[in-house]
Amino acid sequence: MKTILCYGASNTWGYKPDPSAVLPIRYSYKQRWTGILQSKLGDEFLVIEEGLNSRTTVIDDPLNDDRNGKAYLKPCLESHAPLDFVALMLGTNDLKVRFGLSASEIVYAIETLVQVIRTHSLIAQTYVPKVLVLSPPPVGKLSKEEEPMFVGAKEKSQEISKMLKISAVTYKYDLLDTHEFISSSDLEGDGIHLPEESHKKLGLAVFEKILEMSK
Repeated sequence: MKTILCYGASNTWGYKPDPSAVLPIRYSYKQRWTGILQSKLGDEFLVIEEGLNSRTTVIDDPLNDDRNGKAYLKPCLESHAPLDFVALMLGTNDLKVRFGLSASEIVYAIETLVQVIRTHSLIAQTYVPKVLVLSPPPVGKLSKEEEPMFVGAKEKSQEISKMLKISAVTYKYDLLDTHEFISSSDLEGDGIHLPEESHKKLGLAVFEKILEMSK
């Protein structure tokens, strides 16, 4: 059995767009892209879902404790070792205004996580898993309440998508550009989280990519 670690934020957790909800609502496992991926791959693969709302790449969030993706990545790699693949989808939360990061800085942070996966995996196991980076999904229309938190995020997410294509060639990791086939929700201004149809498309796209990487 081959093992895939899916490491991400709220869109890996399965956050369901509903701005009227008081608490986060989660898609069912079968609706989430990770669940769809598991269903398509079957019993020869184990998909490990490691999604956390508001998780960043390498940043400590002063308003939300324990969300630094780099800080948890090493123990996570060891906990689930041995791993054959790591699918990494982070960067959306780095677009928040309070962090003040440019698109290139966010790409650099993603590259840092790729390096952590490669180097630390040698401690946790005897070989390095193949890395698949999923570009942070395109940012859609935001509500008046959310927009001040994500000023310029839509444009930055598009820049990140383009920059990652160069980065993937330079640092030799696999890339799936989500901007080419999914969109974030426009439901009442939630332009950050994925609608159910995008989860389905993403799960199927990752499935095809994993098969390609398995050859």
